[in-house]
Amino acid sequence: MRLHQVFALITSDKYKRITEDLRAITDVKEARKFKANRFDYVTFSGTFEKRNDNNLLQHSNLLTIDFDHLDNLQELKKQLLNDEYFETEMLFTSPSGDGLKWIIRIDVSEVTHSEYFTAVANYIKHTYNIEVDQSGKDVSRACFLPYDPTAFLHKRHQAL
Repeated sequence: MRLHQVFALITSDKYKRITEDLRAITDVKEARKFKANRFDYVTFSGTFEKRNDNNLLQHSNLLTIDFDHLDNLQELKKQLLNDEYFETEMLFTSPSGDGLKWIIRIDVSEVTHSEYFTAVANYIKHTYNIEVDQSGKDVSRACFLPYDPTAFLHKRHQAL
């Protein structure tokens, strides 16, 4: 799928009910199980023969940075959209409702996905004083698709 197709799904009502159902679950383990069994997902960083790091067919030059349990979600969203070093390809609220998924373009021709992730995570910690979920280090990391009518998509990806 292309970014504009993922964006169309996230901003449509397709995942509205399931996202609301997830956000109503208070037990952490139950919520994790519900998400894993009920949500569709994408792998923004590449295409795979099967979903694990050893079966990467082609890297997309995209990196997903996952922010969990934010107190200042809207403020961070604004900061990321105006970041001076990284241009946002897509940005949306996580299925839980208290996190963000930030998709940025990277160049894996000279630096590995993992090294790029570490550098960006360090930059985020230094610049915004926020810890990044380390799961994004895995190139095959699944990203569950929530309902977010306020998601951002860079204009170069918007369908004609």
